[in-house]
Amino acid sequence: GLLVRAATRGDGVTGEDVTQNVRTIESVPLKLAGRSIPGVLEVRGEVYMSHAASEALNRQARAAGQKPFVNPRNAAAGSLRQLDPAVTAQRPLEMFCYGVGKVSGGRLADTHTEILAQLGDWHLRVYEDVQRVAGLAGCVEYYRRYEQRREQLPFEIDGVVFKVDRLDLQDVL
Repeated sequence: GLLVRAATRGDGVTGEDVTQNVRTIESVPLKLAGRSIPGVLEVRGEVYMSHAASEALNRQARAAGQKPFVNPRNAAAGSLRQLDPAVTAQRPLEMFCYGVGKVSGGRLADTHTEILAQLGDWHLRVYEDVQRVAGLAGCVEYYRRYEQRREQLPFEIDGVVFKVDRLDLQDVL
């Protein structure tokens, strides 16, 4: 249940060790809470900066005569990869967890939705508007709803991600 290592996704095989910087992010617990926590749990997530936080950071940078960040994603990525964790600690970073990788010494639920609920129970932050939908019509309706509210979201998104909920079917696919 202790945070041991944090890494960027890198090239998909090898990432950069950013453990000390991730430890400074308030929404990342250093110790999981709750019961039935696996001995080893690789959690995957997204570190981001909200639009409002990015704008405030850029105002501070301009006032100090520094170059502002191009967008919130660049600000988050640059902040996470700082050599000095004290600099990262001053940046308004947040994290959402969206999945798991390696798990040993314990068991997770059989569906993606239930795993996200488990992560939340352990005090890992997950996006609050994850929904389970059925069929193509459910996916299209969910997508259209997000398309309409995309500009009002407090953070940038590339789009909507759909996942097959049952892990056994994910393996087959």
